[in-house]
Amino acid sequence: MSESAFSLPDDPDTVRRALVEWYEADHRGFPWRETTDPYEILVSEVMSQQTQLERVVEAFDGFVERWPDAERLAAADRSAVVGFWSDHSLGYNNRARYLHEAAGQVMTEFDGEFPETPGELQELQGVGPYTANAVASFAFNNGNAVVDTNVKRVLHRAFDIPDDDDAFADAAGELMPAGESRTWNNAIMELGGVACTKTPACDDASCPWRAWCDAYATGDFSAPDVPTQSPFEGSRRQFRGRTVRILGEYDELALSELGPRVRVDYTTDGEHGREWLQELLADLEDDGLVAVDTDGETTVRLQR
Repeated sequence: MSESAFSLPDDPDTVRRALVEWYEADHRGFPWRETTDPYEILVSEVMSQQTQLERVVEAFDGFVERWPDAERLAAADRSAVVGFWSDHSLGYNNRARYLHEAAGQVMTEFDGEFPETPGELQELQGVGPYTANAVASFAFNNGNAVVDTNVKRVLHRAFDIPDDDDAFADAAGELMPAGESRTWNNAIMELGGVACTKTPACDDASCPWRAWCDAYATGDFSAPDVPTQSPFEGSRRQFRGRTVRILGEYDELALSELGPRVRVDYTTDGEHGREWLQELLADLEDDGLVAVDTDGETTVRLQR
């Protein structure tokens, strides 16, 4: 463990389950997510470096159709591989050369079988720690927790992990369920790619971590790659987050007890009174975050 202190939720299993269920219910259908072929996953990972995923999809399909495995890529003329790379505007043509060389290594040094551990995969030309871990995770379910820019953003916002590489690695590793690197790494990267983006889409993307998220509760969505604090002070999103945070501290609260905790200017019949609070709670109830009981005095509890 690094010296950087951080605190994860008290019930990590619930946090893990929420993310995996969210991912499995709906996620972007990239072709490399539909395979466990290490060759195809390596191609996708190399192509995805500093390249928009939408542009990668077309290039990936064409590449694996032309060179469907390491054997045929290794046998290809290197200039043809580099030419393909350039024609598809993938940038950094040395990555095409490295990929071609890596395919040759698989054939000559590993007898045509891909190595399966992050350490062995780093022996391939141009394959660094991140790419090696991604291939080990997605092809062999044999990787460590992935920590890329998106994952750092998620961890910083959700659990106030300090901007420190060791702290991010420790937190990511602690959160990942043992033996589940394939699903987990896909899920947390998807969270950073569609919900916890630089401009967050917490509600629109039904982020599964809103109930625990520090940024959602405070309205401060700054992150290592988002240096400027977003102007959420006084916004509806901030009060939604505050409501979730407050309910997390209690088994349940009556509406009359919850209101003043959410807003210091809360009055039953005021502009930000009972009707305003009920509308806010209705939104949270629709999102499955709270349960409202109207049998007798209205009470509210957090959905676990």
